[in-house]
Amino acid sequence: MEPLLKTEPRNIIVRMPNWIGDLVMATPILSDLRKAYPKARITAMCRSPIAELLREDPEIDELFCFSKTSGFGRRAERRNVIEKLRKGEYDLGILLTHSFSSAWWFWLGKVKVRLGYECNGRKLLLTDSLPFPDNIQNQHLVVTYKMLLEPLGIPVSDTPPRLYLTPKEIHDAQTLLRQQGIPDGAMVVGINPGATYGSAKCWLPERFREVTERLLRDDNVYVVYFGDQNTVHLVKEICAGLPSRVINLAGLTTLRELSSIISNCDVILTNDSGPMHIADAIGTPMVALFGSTSEIVTGPYRSGTIIHKHVECSPCYQRSCHIDFRCMKRIEADEVYNAIIKYLKIKRPKLHII
Repeated sequence: MEPLLKTEPRNIIVRMPNWIGDLVMATPILSDLRKAYPKARITAMCRSPIAELLREDPEIDELFCFSKTSGFGRRAERRNVIEKLRKGEYDLGILLTHSFSSAWWFWLGKVKVRLGYECNGRKLLLTDSLPFPDNIQNQHLVVTYKMLLEPLGIPVSDTPPRLYLTPKEIHDAQTLLRQQGIPDGAMVVGINPGATYGSAKCWLPERFREVTERLLRDDNVYVVYFGDQNTVHLVKEICAGLPSRVINLAGLTTLRELSSIISNCDVILTNDSGPMHIADAIGTPMVALFGSTSEIVTGPYRSGTIIHKHVECSPCYQRSCHIDFRCMKRIEADEVYNAIIKYLKIKRPKLHII
């Protein structure tokens, strides 16, 4: 394929995805662009608050944050974004989102070369576009993102998703866990029982509790529950009446604090979710439960134990199950517990990321 650009871009902007997991899976794009264009200024454009995940990323020169608003606030935010895009004088813009509005903003913002996938009627707003890959349902989303760089002469790489944490952030997380009563040398299991997309991605609450109770039979095991504000009630219900070695941090951490705590876990148990991809990006072992979605497309990119029963209606990609939830009900507490224990038996050193 003939490279799209005749000269190296001077000023690149990348519109990052809007979901935590998708954002993490898109991080290899930043590394691959930096490798291809070491002298270019690279800006990552991302919604708040998930933009904070990229705050310490050495591959980017600027983090362009904006908020999702409504009404008059939405119009004002849109004007601010467009004005900032024009001031940036970007000669290359890469859209990892698929919305019409994101392409429209790049067009109004006078981004010179606008590259993205053809969808949602936005082809006329892009200077260069690609159809979705024929194999999109049978390849990892990380690969789909990387294929968007091929017109630039950048081949699909082996670059994995990654996040950067500071030593202070990791130390602060260790301090927080000690303050919660977790002694040095204890085995820490993180559990994320929720998923933003919908209940169809979530294992049964009573089985999370059953696994937790079994883990607590070992006095050296402590369990830390995570969750955002939407899962506070769910986590509180699961943890009700459990011993003090179960720590409930749902709704109490920022994304960077969550990432730092996950880096201090020996293993995490999670649904297909943003925290799953955070764990994958920072190298924390995991047991990931899949039902309504496909581990081929959105599973851990690097490693992890995946439990997916592949029932006849899975993956359905529905937010909620309209039949009998067989995909998740067939995942038993025994096999999940045994998968976690395998990681605890080969306890790894704590991860430090600079």
